[in-house]
Amino acid sequence: MNNLVKIFIPFILTFLFSKDCIEHVEVRLWEQCYDIKTTTKLNLSGSGLTGKIPSQIGDLKNVYSIDLSNNRLSGEIPLEIGNLSNLKFLYLQDNEISGKIPLEIGKLINLNRLFLSSNKLSGEIPSEIGNLLNLKYLYLFKNHLSGKIPLEIGNLSNLFKLDLSNNRLSGEIPLEIGNLSNLNSLRLFNNKLSGEIPLSIKNLLELEFLYLQGNQLKGVHSSGLDNLINLKHMNLKQDSLGIKKVQ
Repeated sequence: MNNLVKIFIPFILTFLFSKDCIEHVEVRLWEQCYDIKTTTKLNLSGSGLTGKIPSQIGDLKNVYSIDLSNNRLSGEIPLEIGNLSNLKFLYLQDNEISGKIPLEIGKLINLNRLFLSSNKLSGEIPSEIGNLLNLKYLYLFKNHLSGKIPLEIGNLSNLFKLDLSNNRLSGEIPLEIGNLSNLNSLRLFNNKLSGEIPLSIKNLLELEFLYLQGNQLKGVHSSGLDNLINLKHMNLKQDSLGIKKVQ
């Protein structure tokens, strides 16, 4: 009798406390059911999540904030993330996410903050990122991103913080960087950037933090830096060429 009790009690408890999500009404994410219409925030930061981000996350059509940071998530960012047209805040930093940044990110036109830092993302930064005209924070640092910084990044006129540091980005800093008139912080250090630092940097009148060290840049026009009256912290020391100014 005791053996039967030991067998059936776990079964009964599992039956009582588990339920299937209601089809077309709820979506299952990490063994939990979320209402498709009423879920507006998904905060699972530091929850010990593993495996891939389920593609079903794209069904939460009214969600405006997703925080999956500080977990052990792996695999690629699902393309279905582009379905979340109301999304304003996307925090995926400090995971083990790999693959490319999906082009579908460019559909999130209401996005204010995009934090993908400290992952294993590779490939180029998609030009579609230039569609995110409401973006204020773009953090892609500590990944394996390569290729050039897209010219379209100059479309992000509301950008306040831009951090692409500690990647494998190459080529020149685009002239269009000077279009970011509201930029407070520009961090491009520890990449493989080359060429001249563009004179258009003089247009970044709100800039307080400028870190370009650890690249292969040739120099900077002093007149450009003189224009930056709000600049408080700067490091331009290069690997092997040109400028050595540290402040």
